Amino acid sequence: MASIFTKIINGDIPCYKVAETDEFLAFLDINPNAKGHTLCIPKKEVDKLFDLDETSYNNLMAFSRKVAIAIEKAIPCKRVGMTVIGLEVPHAHVHLIPLNSMEDARFISKTPLSDEEFKATASAIASLID
Repeated sequence: MASIFTKIINGDIPCYKVAETDEFLAFLDINPNAKGHTLCIPKKEVDKLFDLDETSYNNLMAFSRKVAIAIEKAIPCKRVGMTVIGLEVPHAHVHLIPLNSMEDARFISKTPLSDEEFKATASAIASLID
């Protein structure tokens, strides 16, 4: 059965797309820790990050870096944090979270955004990706 991320990749479920290549997709988390919280995923459905082959893993990290740099330019924050947990969706993914405090990285407090805010945020980040 396809993961929710595979359904997003296939266009069966909509997302607020930030960046896309042939191999990877970045989109806003719909239940964000902070405005700009973005997920970077491989298009190939692989359950665990470290199950990716070395080239795909390194390319995902390089893709995530480009997205993180754009997030830091688009969203006022002290830095962009990266975390990989992988328990909630059986599809490898990287969380990029704009941080102003350690609380922003705890996955406890969430920042509700309107559809317009999601669209504006995705557009702002996307416009700054090299």
